[in-house]
Amino acid sequence: MNSDKKIRKLAFEEIQQSRPGLEVISQTPTLPVSVILDDIRSLHNVGAIFRTADAVHLEELYLCGISGTPPRNEIRKTSLGAEESVPWEYVRDAVQVINDLKSKGYQIVALEHTTAGKDYRLAEYKFPMCLIVGHEFKGVDNRLVEMADLAIEIPMHGIKQSLNVSVAFGVAVYEILSKWEQTKN
Repeated sequence: MNSDKKIRKLAFEEIQQSRPGLEVISQTPTLPVSVILDDIRSLHNVGAIFRTADAVHLEELYLCGISGTPPRNEIRKTSLGAEESVPWEYVRDAVQVINDLKSKGYQIVALEHTTAGKDYRLAEYKFPMCLIVGHEFKGVDNRLVEMADLAIEIPMHGIKQSLNVSVAFGVAVYEILSKWEQTKN
């Protein structure tokens, strides 16, 4: 460690100046991953997922079932405006989205505990891909799990069997981003 150099926190303005604007970001390639939010009941979770989706420059969010859609104050409060930079669409039935994406060659990946679940760090991802995250308590609907090409899970070492859906999404999508970046090198 170089003790000659002091670490300092960047000012908000410095961070803002280093970020691309909406017009620039809309012209740059996205992570070839779409995400289905199926029956996410908390608008705060939807907002947090929007914010993380923006951070990884995700292709698209599909809000399905009871998942809330913008404009909603609860979503915006957590997303900090990311619903304006992340393409999204509301589709009532996620089965329709999966069928459409499968016909376009997408690998369908369910983030869920299953009989064939793979550790999210060891899974073989194929791009383009669609990641499915489900209801905070019930998880991914069985119909959608059955349509998946792959199921991934995050190992849990405590007494709880799962993470909050927005946290689990963040953990998984950053691993997926890492794998995508490795394929580009």
